[in-house]
Amino acid sequence: MTDAARIAGADAPHDPAARPEARMATVGPFQENYYLVIDPATRAAALVDPGDEGDTLVAMVREADVTLQAIWLTHAHLDHVGAIADIVQVWDVPVHLHPLDLPVFDFAPTAARRYGLPFAPQPRPTHGFAEGEVMALGALRFAVMHCPGHAPGHVVLHGHGVALVGDCLFYGSVGRTDLPLSDPPALTRSLARIAQLAPETAVLPGHGQDTTIARELAHNPFLNGGARVLGG
Repeated sequence: MTDAARIAGADAPHDPAARPEARMATVGPFQENYYLVIDPATRAAALVDPGDEGDTLVAMVREADVTLQAIWLTHAHLDHVGAIADIVQVWDVPVHLHPLDLPVFDFAPTAARRYGLPFAPQPRPTHGFAEGEVMALGALRFAVMHCPGHAPGHVVLHGHGVALVGDCLFYGSVGRTDLPLSDPPALTRSLARIAQLAPETAVLPGHGQDTTIARELAHNPFLNGGARVLGG
């Protein structure tokens, strides 16, 4: 068992029938979705992709009456990491990111300047995700799937009928592949893996509305063969 899994509480009892509670808000100029994922039984929680408006995030965590255990980053583009500092100033929790996305994290201040946006210094992630790792949250378990393409260290966290997909998959669309370190063929392969999740899986994306695997297989041309990823 990795140190990251121990910090996330992987030794806790596991309830396969548990269903996570997920609270979402949309923040910042890129309209990024962040999620507070909660085990209803223990009120253990993880904050996924705290991208902006730290005061809003802190208020959401406090209002939810949870024990925040970790920050999980699906990837490190500036709109997904810009409020980490605000969170860890209040709760000293580990910050998880796949190590292949550390260059993306380090580039975030430069990217912000190119967009003409303010970007406060953010603490570097403390723990790395790994393919196949299982993250525990009270009685919940989320498997880590390394899904590069939009970003080299992008991960999807899935379990209990929910998939936190970051910017891999959207309602009717997919993530950009024209950004630094993007890889269109890799995203095509990642989408094929995501498409193998159970059809009823709820898809919680980094932008836009939620969806399901079944809906995207039926209507998303990037999943059903009607369109190709740019450059893929």
